[in-house]
Amino acid sequence: MRPGHFDLDTAERPLVLIWELTQACALACDHCRADARPHRDPDELSTAEGKRLLEDAAEFGDGQLVVLSGGDPLVRDDVEELIGYGDELGLRMTITPSGTTSLTAERVQALADAGLKRMAVSLDGASPETHDAFRGEDGSFEETIRAVEDARNAGVPVQVNTTVCRETVGELPAIRELLREIGAVMWSVFFLVPVGRGRVLEPIDPDEADAVMAWLDEVSDAEPFGVKTTEAPHYRRVSMQRRTNGDDGGDNDGVRRRTGITAGDGFAFVSHTGEVYPSGFLPQSAGNVRETPVHELYRESSLFRALRDRDRLEGKCGACPYRHVCGGSRSRAFAHTGDPLASDPLCPYVPDGYDGPLPWDGSSGSTFEAEADLENA
Repeated sequence: MRPGHFDLDTAERPLVLIWELTQACALACDHCRADARPHRDPDELSTAEGKRLLEDAAEFGDGQLVVLSGGDPLVRDDVEELIGYGDELGLRMTITPSGTTSLTAERVQALADAGLKRMAVSLDGASPETHDAFRGEDGSFEETIRAVEDARNAGVPVQVNTTVCRETVGELPAIRELLREIGAVMWSVFFLVPVGRGRVLEPIDPDEADAVMAWLDEVSDAEPFGVKTTEAPHYRRVSMQRRTNGDDGGDNDGVRRRTGITAGDGFAFVSHTGEVYPSGFLPQSAGNVRETPVHELYRESSLFRALRDRDRLEGKCGACPYRHVCGGSRSRAFAHTGDPLASDPLCPYVPDGYDGPLPWDGSSGSTFEAEADLENA
């Protein structure tokens, strides 16, 4: 096992397996990876095919985490059946519903009764005005907060997902306060990858991304909820530098293992039609679960094996002493260059002695501290 992955052998199983049940959704979020649409695709995996997928996922081992996502997964009427089946197989079944009227108190209770272990909701603003503008739907904020209360009443822990881009970065301190108020157990902070509708959004600069991650590391120390990042594994590097006075390499048990996974290495995504991708933000297929079990594709496909070999990384990511505990966002590298092994353009760190090309055109430096007023957060 490589340093940085703790007790999880990511060559054998992913920490997170996401199944996109559908791309249908009533919302039109600015950042949507799936380019969600109002109607379901007739080629979606059926209930029977979904159960076979869950059986194959159980081959990863006891307690495999499965996230049911979308679109809005609650568009399907077999969600409770699938959760119950996965629970019987020993899977940890979780869900990321959209903040819409489909998420009623009765539906939340039914999900809990079926065996749901956690529900993740999205908050990209700390007020109705900012969140609803980003989500493209009036009332989404209120529906989301109500769903959090319903989940609490049903005994289901709640995770909050937040997208970081130019439009939302100033909201982060206020969202932090809101998470404390609503009793969230985890804050998953997603750093924008330009795919789907997210291509029209403006990402933050590399230096600013480091400032946000350093702040998040402080938040993780101070708050009762956990903090993890998505498509920003260099959060590990930032945290390790902060805790070891900038020393290169090494490991740190204080950095949560979930921050270290990357596309194809601890993470896998099954599309609504059964294609298996390293990530929903890296649309290169290793095969289809209708033809090959997901555990075989994850373990044996050349795409996934290449992504797990950190010594195959190129550019400054390949020269980086943190590559075995970070590895950069393979999805962002692919989105910018078409090569999933290229350098992550969101990371400003340049290894000592590296004189090769840099994957960005320049950075205006960090403005996060001024915008977010960290001292008063």
